[in-house]
Amino acid sequence: MATCLGVVNAHAAITDKPVLPSETPLTIKFCVYDMMGTGGDVYHYAQNLALNAKKWHVNAVIKAYTDERVASDDFKAGQCDGLAISTLRAKQFNPFIGSIDSIGSAPSYQHIHMLVSTFNSPQIAPLMIKGDYQVITVMPLGAAYVMVNNRHIDSLDKAAGKKVAVIDVDKAQSKIVQKLGAQAVTTDIYNFANLFNNGQVDIITAPAVAFKPLELAKGLGEYGGIYRLPLTQMTGTILINRKRLLTRIPDLDQKIGKIREFALKEMDKSIIYIGQREQEIPAHFWLDLPAHEQARYVQIMREARLQLTKEGAYDPRMMALMKKVRCKIEPNNAECSMVN
Repeated sequence: MATCLGVVNAHAAITDKPVLPSETPLTIKFCVYDMMGTGGDVYHYAQNLALNAKKWHVNAVIKAYTDERVASDDFKAGQCDGLAISTLRAKQFNPFIGSIDSIGSAPSYQHIHMLVSTFNSPQIAPLMIKGDYQVITVMPLGAAYVMVNNRHIDSLDKAAGKKVAVIDVDKAQSKIVQKLGAQAVTTDIYNFANLFNNGQVDIITAPAVAFKPLELAKGLGEYGGIYRLPLTQMTGTILINRKRLLTRIPDLDQKIGKIREFALKEMDKSIIYIGQREQEIPAHFWLDLPAHEQARYVQIMREARLQLTKEGAYDPRMMALMKKVRCKIEPNNAECSMVN
């Protein structure tokens, strides 16, 4: 789905700068998720970057995957040094980073930008490492908007009883849907659009970058709509096998620091791209919730975050960090005076 965008930008952050040793040739293998495989834009873009990397004596070997589950398994099996997948899928390697896509935690792209700017800090950098693996950076894929096949579903009450597609890898989604009294229909990232387009579910959440390639206008039909209030910010994650690369790159931490700085600068390009895709969606599809309904959504998302954190679905350290970011951007928010 939208993972493709994050893979492109995050991979660019790694290979578009001469940050690796240039004295002797170094081969680094990357498993890259592209929903179109070797025929997709992500794969071809990565191949072009690999050609440029040769100028710095880096032999970047790119292997495309149409299933990020397989890409993850191959990474764990040691078939590649680096991996580019959705943050939801990356949670298995690092629960701290995997909690970034939590519901309502990042109301805007500014929140994601500020969050990623902390990754090199002495307090946060150690949390990017778990076992043999290390997260390099995170890139935005786009706000996940609620899409309905009937615009009369304009309140939480009217969502009751409706069928909602929930991604199997995100256990939190099912719990939230059940809390609303709706019916969760478990699916995967490859089939949720088909369920919506065929009328098998009434509601999905998806970023704007998925609208055209997944033909979501079919599911929206004549009476559907997209609510502007994002439930979450979808992101993509780049991670490496730290244990393996440390034996070949002694100053790995220094290199990673530079990569993160470069990736943060590149993030603005990703945000512009996402904004363009949002503007391309026909205006008549966009809907605004009444102010009192927006307030209810925000409150329910907060309650859901707190409950899911208690249950272990979200990492409390990331939840605390993201609250600090929200209160830094909007210090007058009611939650900023609350303990949790």
